[in-house]
Amino acid sequence: MNRILIAALLAGFALPALAEDGKATPEQIAGIDAALAAMTCEVDPSNIEVEDDGSFDLDDVICADGQYDIKLNADFTEKERRKE
Repeated sequence: MNRILIAALLAGFALPALAEDGKATPEQIAGIDAALAAMTCEVDPSNIEVEDDGSFDLDDVICADGQYDIKLNADFTEKERRKE
């Protein structure tokens, strides 16, 4: 019984970190940064919010042609862009 409990606990620690309180995990931030780099944009990680559906709401994104609010799908593809 103890072995099963220990194995279950260890398996839980092996899982990637989950977002908490709308904050992006380091893995998600890396994916967002890569997607934005392809768009010649960047965002401060403090301006990233994870939505309930797994998408990302990015505020004050700085791009080569101005500042935007951008929404990305959970797979880091652009969903929406609004110029500020």
